[in-house]
Amino acid sequence: MTPAAERGVRENYRHLVPQSQLSFLLSRRWIGFALFVVVLAGICLRLGFWQIDRMEKRLDENKVISRHLSVDPVPLETVLGPGEKIDGQSEWTRVRATGTYDADHEVTVTFTTRDGQPGVDVVTPLVLPDGSAILVDRGWLATQNNTERPENVPAPPPGNVIVTGWLRQNSGADDHAVEPRDGQVRAVSSVGMASSVPYDLVSGYLNLRSQEPAAATPLQLEPRPELGQGPHFFYALQWWFFGGLALFGWFWFAWTEVKERRRPTPEPAA
Repeated sequence: MTPAAERGVRENYRHLVPQSQLSFLLSRRWIGFALFVVVLAGICLRLGFWQIDRMEKRLDENKVISRHLSVDPVPLETVLGPGEKIDGQSEWTRVRATGTYDADHEVTVTFTTRDGQPGVDVVTPLVLPDGSAILVDRGWLATQNNTERPENVPAPPPGNVIVTGWLRQNSGADDHAVEPRDGQVRAVSSVGMASSVPYDLVSGYLNLRSQEPAAATPLQLEPRPELGQGPHFFYALQWWFFGGLALFGWFWFAWTEVKERRRPTPEPAA
């Protein structure tokens, strides 16, 4: 482009949007507005990628769960040795354990619902042949409310029982939620229950799937875990949309200001 043509382009640009009409962008208010929008868009972008990371983590966990649920139950001691803890790779393993239920140290888990109906989960220690025990979530019981311990909790089978179920990790809730109070907890944790039983507890707990002999009054078993990807992808799209909307809003307000400045000033009346 020749120097004359370049000067012509600059003159045409000045005619469309004079530089004086863009000087407001250098004001303190507009610079602060631009910084706020950039920070907001950056946060939305990061939150979107965070949701994608959560989705990928959930898909990886689904693969582990599917692999565990597709194999036959194995003896508990082959999965958890003395002092070992359940991790993300061993959780949901189908295991089999033999022992005797200790109904005297049974607790109920408050604030649990099924299809909107209040109820409690019933957790009973299963004392193993070596003298230790593992907590067994025997199932869910419908109640009038989910804050008080029910009086009609069905008893577990007496004597030796062969239990099969899913290994689950301890809840990460605080001590007030996992330590028994009046025979109730808000979340299940062998760490929280350790001080209230006269024996050592195996890490984590079992979600009961079957037992021999069966209970006289069975409880509702824990449903199979959902293996979908969850809403994380759509949450990511929402965060990215909010970030793009913030950037679009800045340009829209700036263009509106330019148009307002280009509007001719009316002549004063005679």
